[in-house]
Amino acid sequence: MDPTFLSAAALADLVRTGKIGALELLDHYIARVETHDTRINAVVVRDFARARAKARALDNRTEKSAPLFGVPMTAKESFDIEGLPSTRGHPELKDKPARVSTIAVRRLEVAGAVVFGKTNVPVDLADWQSYNPVYGTTANPWNTDHTPGGSSGGSAAALAAGLTGLEIGTDIGGSIRVPAHYCGVFGHKPTQALLPNYGDPATSSAAGTDIAVMGPMARSASDLAVALDVLAGPDPDETGLTMVLPAPRFRGLKDLRVAVWADQPGQATDGETTAKLLELADALEKQGAIVSRSARPAFDPTEAFHLYLKLLESAWSGRDTVAGLDAKRQRAKALADTANSADDIMVRMTDVPHRVWLGLNEKRFQWRRLWSAFFRDWDVLLCPVIATAALPHRQDGATMDRRIRIENREIAYNDMLFWPGLTGGYHLPATVAPLGFTRAGLPMGVQIAGPIYGDRSTIAAAALLEQAWVGFTPPPGW
Repeated sequence: MDPTFLSAAALADLVRTGKIGALELLDHYIARVETHDTRINAVVVRDFARARAKARALDNRTEKSAPLFGVPMTAKESFDIEGLPSTRGHPELKDKPARVSTIAVRRLEVAGAVVFGKTNVPVDLADWQSYNPVYGTTANPWNTDHTPGGSSGGSAAALAAGLTGLEIGTDIGGSIRVPAHYCGVFGHKPTQALLPNYGDPATSSAAGTDIAVMGPMARSASDLAVALDVLAGPDPDETGLTMVLPAPRFRGLKDLRVAVWADQPGQATDGETTAKLLELADALEKQGAIVSRSARPAFDPTEAFHLYLKLLESAWSGRDTVAGLDAKRQRAKALADTANSADDIMVRMTDVPHRVWLGLNEKRFQWRRLWSAFFRDWDVLLCPVIATAALPHRQDGATMDRRIRIENREIAYNDMLFWPGLTGGYHLPATVAPLGFTRAGLPMGVQIAGPIYGDRSTIAAAALLEQAWVGFTPPPGW
């Protein structure tokens, strides 16, 4: 049996039952990286020798019940792994290895996973492209002229190309969800703070970043569920509490209540994405699900989007340089009062008083409660992941200076934050599952959002769609 595109759970079963050794399975994926990764440049940090030693140790163990026993996997480059650098695309950090692995990596290793490398990202994890001056550009295995997304672009590309068995990414503006959508794999953005991600104190923020989360990426919904069980729970350094996530309120399509938000007036969304999402809505209805195409939370979507943008700019302002802040101040001064792109809204947040931020945060939590009220009537919300399928490679300067054309309409590049921000900005869990393909043959995904701590529900809904609609399909030639 060729294990290349099997689920992580299936790979663990192969090792657990002795059908393949942990070292043999690891060497299979290492060989694929060495043979095929020149085409896409996804696995940019390789830790093969240490991984082989860990796999040998697993082969000598008699206790093999760990849920990810022997599964070879990679991790997004930004995750701290002891002995490896976490550059986030900055050359000056390439020779500074982390001293401590992040909590997420430690939990995965305890669960039996063998981490053998790290996957590519954009600089500062701030783009839907994945290129940087340290490791170069990563391409989409479906079409190497296109990006795999970002910032977890290397993660999604490696999964789709069959170079790894499991992945983990991070998300503040779609960085798990967009690459999963662009590459035709599964990804889960969890409820805020559900999965701790503290690593080396020298490089990892003890406070974390507002809106930012980490989560699993895989080739099946079942793998997301397994990884969630491994990764979820309070930070062990700070609390002895345990957390029990609620089970889904549905068991099958016939008792699933689905709200479908296929497009939004004023926000550019590719027509193929909207049409495919409505096609899915029709299919679910025919199979017995209760479907609404008009149910919405009780707030103005544009105002909710703008609030997210303001909070997002505040969240990542801590990494701004003095020169970067000065440039934003000058840009804000030059803006017309009517300027209203995503970048305009964000740049006006430069230097806002903390009292203003507190008011924005209060509004965010008020609207988060409106989301909770919405999900008392609906189990999940299906909506686009982002405005379009995978973009061609773009490396033309700062994202705030880029423009993009969607459905004959030119918009600012960062205006595409609408669909990622509508859910992510309010701390909701959201799972991405394959939706289908464009006429050009590029994958599309669907974003499945749910209530706070409804992570099991969004993943369970993804599993239902995987069975009833479409699952992972390997790209041709891989």
